[in-house]
Amino acid sequence: MELNLKNKAALVCGSTQGIGRATAMALANEGVKVTLLARDQAKLEHVLSELPKTANHDYIIADFSKVDALKVKVSDYLNKNSGFHILINNTGGPRSGSILEATLEQFESAFTMHLKCSHVLTQLLVPFMKAENYGRIINVISTSVKEPIEGLGVSNTIRNAVGNWSKTLSFELGAFGITVNNVLPGFTQTERLNEIIDVKAKKTNTSFEEMKNLMKNYTPAKRFAKPQETANAIVFLASEAASYINGVNIPVDGGRTKSL
Repeated sequence: MELNLKNKAALVCGSTQGIGRATAMALANEGVKVTLLARDQAKLEHVLSELPKTANHDYIIADFSKVDALKVKVSDYLNKNSGFHILINNTGGPRSGSILEATLEQFESAFTMHLKCSHVLTQLLVPFMKAENYGRIINVISTSVKEPIEGLGVSNTIRNAVGNWSKTLSFELGAFGITVNNVLPGFTQTERLNEIIDVKAKKTNTSFEEMKNLMKNYTPAKRFAKPQETANAIVFLASEAASYINGVNIPVDGGRTKSL
């Protein structure tokens, strides 16, 4: 299958670790010019050095907790460079915990990082996508948009807000050759998953390894996903081959989600 991604440009958020990093690597391997976006310059430079030298990849230093500064930095970049055909909205999930015990500040912080930042980036990048008659906006969210996950109260709430924002956006942009889709990772081998395992283990008074093995058995695959497996789905959605897939949630969870 021809993905036809050469000569495309992508902005990949949260690209110094986990699914974001794997996605940056996978896109670059398909000939995409990748611009990494994260807050840690040293980590950005490290990932940049590992990307294949097939294009002039680069990076933007920005913090998703500071939406106004993010807007300024990406605007400045676009004033000096061409735009992006592909936007990967991806950032670390909100802290775990009961929804009843969540503070308003936790909701506000998560809303900023997951919805406001995605919205600002989309507004900045869509004009170029429209001009090119090609755009792929892919939001990495969570299977909680289908089934709320116990102990992730703030995340369950905010992820669904992003899911409905994305679906609404797909109605407005489809006629311009722009698709908007959500990838829903299941349990994936990342630092975020280790945090969730640790919290669950302490809550149930079990060891980290015992909880890890228990959670592996939640999925028919009986294992956690590799970040690269989720990245493969994202790369497909970013390609010409996925041009008629729009406004959908695609779980990459080994079959764990019970709903269709």
